[in-house]
Amino acid sequence: MSVVLAAEMRALEQAAFDRGVEAGELMDQAGAGIARRLMAMVPGPGRAVAFIGKGNNGGDALVVLEELRKAGWEIGIEAGHPGQEWGVLSRQRARRLGLEAGQWPEGEKGPLVLLDGLLGIGGRGGLREPLRAMAAKMEALRRGRGALVMAMDLPSGVDADSGEAGDGAVVADVTFTVGVAKAGLLKDAAVNHVGRLVLVPLEELPMPQGGDLRVACAEGFRGLLAPREHDFHKGRAGRVGVLAGSPGMTGAGVLAASGALRGGGGVVSGFLDGEGFMTLSAPVRAEVMVRVDEDPVAAVFDSQADGLVIGPGIGRIAERQKEKLMERLAASDRPVVLDADALNLIAASGRFDLFGASSVVTPHPGEFARLAPDLAKLPREEAARRFADRHGCTLLLKGARSLVASVDGVVRWNPTGHAGMATGGQGDVLAGVCGALLAAGNAPADAAMLAAWVCGRAAERAISHGGQSEESLLAGDVLAALGGAFADWRERRR
Repeated sequence: MSVVLAAEMRALEQAAFDRGVEAGELMDQAGAGIARRLMAMVPGPGRAVAFIGKGNNGGDALVVLEELRKAGWEIGIEAGHPGQEWGVLSRQRARRLGLEAGQWPEGEKGPLVLLDGLLGIGGRGGLREPLRAMAAKMEALRRGRGALVMAMDLPSGVDADSGEAGDGAVVADVTFTVGVAKAGLLKDAAVNHVGRLVLVPLEELPMPQGGDLRVACAEGFRGLLAPREHDFHKGRAGRVGVLAGSPGMTGAGVLAASGALRGGGGVVSGFLDGEGFMTLSAPVRAEVMVRVDEDPVAAVFDSQADGLVIGPGIGRIAERQKEKLMERLAASDRPVVLDADALNLIAASGRFDLFGASSVVTPHPGEFARLAPDLAKLPREEAARRFADRHGCTLLLKGARSLVASVDGVVRWNPTGHAGMATGGQGDVLAGVCGALLAAGNAPADAAMLAAWVCGRAAERAISHGGQSEESLLAGDVLAALGGAFADWRERRR
């Protein structure tokens, strides 16, 4: 799914009105869709308060309240203007609720969710009073009481086209963008205000296809991750060869191999030399075929693996066998995920010819700067696109917004994940999941995009469903939650 500017979004809405769709009908559909996704992300029931301005954005928030109340939530309204100044649709939805502005839910039951319905896509510049004071109150509750701020369509005060945040702009934990993602929400400048971006599709507002910037979501990539046929077997699932881990860093190999298992690999083999095996410091799952060989580089390339994962924690192997590793990479056309120490080795040697059409390159920002110092200071989208074009490979550039760039010039923008993933081992899991998806026959860009999406979603589930927090999240928690994340993609619920 491509993104739109504010004017293009208004044109889509006007086309729907010209077909006879009522504005109130769109509002009810949007509010109901937001409520469904909110309840899939937040354990409840809890308490929800809509912070509303005069426009239809506030009406969307009121419809969300109506749906939450049906599910047992306690609700309230905070308004910056007298009711007679609200739009007609907002006044109608408020009457349906039977609540007066200023009424807050009582008690401490469940999470506290604050709905940002102050301004819509027509807002420009910083917030003015009284909306600015309302945004400040939301932020105070977010910081001081652990409230979750959830924006309707976009955070109030953030420009829908440029992503620039004006003075006093709302800081959201989640932004539910309605119909189509607005271009500004994907800009680097908007990251800390948008939080997690969730698409709320509307049947009456068809998503434009094509474009060179697309949001990773199940609705925009239909058919990816189709159900397995009933007679499916492990050979069809793909064989994954993992060259990861070395003395002192064996945990990286365990996490990468476990990621390949949880990513759907039919047969996962981990390759170690004798020293690596003897110093194995973390338990390997019984389902991983551990191959011990004095020449693990030759062994992994000589295996019958359909896809390879090379790099996490191989510092010692790379030092002893770096020439052989580069020779075998140069001679191989098998799908391969190149991560971590493999990328550091390539950067140091200048062997960028090892990147090719079957490669998925997965650097974090520091590794990317070593691979392409001339690109590292550019805007991330531009840097990713240029790197993929330069090397003819698929790039998965990790970060707060992981980007997948492919040789066709398209950049896919991943919306899932959170700051709790800033801990060791997450990249190892991601590499393993990506390797399994490659081995199963997915195109490199599809495998990279889906791996980033499900790992981010699993991190979210580990908090919302698994009892973890941003502070306590571990890579193993993401592994444990991958099953639900895959189901969320397939069933389009999140």
